[in-house]
Amino acid sequence: MSTPVTDSSNRLGWLLEDLSNVPGVRFAVLLSDDGLRIAHSDGVNKDDAERFAAAASGLRSLGKALGEFCGGLDNGVRQNMTEYDKGMILITAAGEGALLGVSTTPETDIGLVAHRMNELAGRVGHELGAQPRGRVEGGLPS
Repeated sequence: MSTPVTDSSNRLGWLLEDLSNVPGVRFAVLLSDDGLRIAHSDGVNKDDAERFAAAASGLRSLGKALGEFCGGLDNGVRQNMTEYDKGMILITAAGEGALLGVSTTPETDIGLVAHRMNELAGRVGHELGAQPRGRVEGGLPS
């Protein structure tokens, strides 16, 4: 991976920094369900974050396909966790239509990372879920 560069399209990157500071976390990426990068932490550059987002979305889809084998067709995916020789990839829902993906080293405390991801997912869901105020009769915002 190359050196991260400042990215003006990474306005929500600041949300991911606390998570990326957990020992053993390489980086975090906020992505849409369909695999588009929304934001990324400083541990990864934009191009690699975009590739990660696309792959993480695919992994999430595979998890959905396997859900029926854990108790039925309507069994939703809560979190994906894939272990590799040199680390883990964790993916969790983060608001409507968004996912949070994290890459770790093998030495990380997975329980702590999963806990921090779930906390952050709630914050991210709130940030992404803020709807613009609508208008009511008389032209005043609601």
